Order: sequence, then structure tokens, then C-alpha cells
Amino acid sequence: MSEHHEILRQHLINFAALTPKDITDSWTYWKNRKIRKGDFFNMQNVVCNDLGLVVKGIFRIYYNDPVTDEEKNIFFFSENQFIVSFRSFITRYPCAYFVEALEDSEIIYITYRDLSSLYDSHPNWSKFGRLLAELFFNYSQARTEEFLFYSPEKRYIKLLEEHSNIVNRIPAYHISSYLGITNPSLSRIRKRINR
Repeated sequence: MSEHHEILRQHLINFAALTPKDITDSWTYWKNRKIRKGDFFNMQNVVCNDLGLVVKGIFRIYYNDPVTDEEKNIFFFSENQFIVSFRSFITRYPCAYFVEALEDSEIIYITYRDLSSLYDSHPNWSKFGRLLAELFFNYSQARTEEFLFYSPEKRYIKLLEEHSNIVNRIPAYHISSYLGITNPSLSRIRKRINR
């Protein structure tokens, strides 16, 4: 078993309490993929066909505004997180945004077709699918509520709590975009917090 498979095995057990047989039966479906910095896990206007687990690296989900040509960061994925454009993955409609590697990255992934096959043949994999849907619904609702109820400073603190491992690994302008503020505003927030 490769190091990546061991990371995946442990993550699957912790996430959905899959049995050793459930996991062993899935091995032939999982593939390794390296994605270089600046390359894409998925492109805007393309159906997302893969669900990945980030083994190494950081990804951003961003929307490119066609009017202003401004990139707006929506979410970050880093090590030990599932990565997918979930709505596109389950509806089979093209994705509305890009998923780009911010570092040289590695994932282990499964295709939509192969995961659907596991859902059909293994009840515990169906439970995995439900938990995955709940996870991505939670991400989406939490992100919406951050903008409704939190100040930019509270959003930054939440980012530190959830992704403390990435804030020093990516340029500040990506963090500013994610928070919906300017770089000078981010600098002021960081100074206040560091006091």
C-alpha cells in the first residue's frame, strides 16, 4: 500500500467509519495525481468529474468576474480535506468557477462514475456520500453566514482557526480576496491581532 493510500485509508475511516472491506473494495478506483502550482483541479464551465483528497498542497476556488476581470476567492482546500466542485459533481452541470493549485500539490482521487458504483454496491459508501453532502453544505452555509454576520476581522480569525497552516504559505492578496477586503485592510487587521 502506498503512503497516499494509507493517508486516504485513515481519512476514510475517520470520516465515514468505512470497514476495511469497504476500503479495500475501493482501491482500484483511486488514482494519484500531481498538480503543479498554477494548474487546475477543475476549470470554469467544465463538469467536475473527480472527488479528491488533498495529500499535499493548497488549492483555491475562485470566480473570474467577466465584467471586471477580477478574481474573487471563494474557498481554500489544504491537506487532509476533500476537494471537489460539489454542485457540479452531483448535478453533472459545468462548474461556475476555477479550482487552482497555489502550490505544487498532490491528490488522490476517484471519478464520479466509480464513486457512484461504490454507492450502488456498498451501503457504507452511500453513507459516505451523505456525509460528504453534509460537509459541503456546511462549508457553503458557513461561508454565507460569515459574510452576513461577521466583520472582516472575525472572518480572518475564523480563517486562522480553520486554515492556520496556509496563511503564511499563500500571498496576502489571495487572503484579502477571500475575506472581501483590500490588502491595506488586511494589514491593519493583522497588526491589531498581533498586538
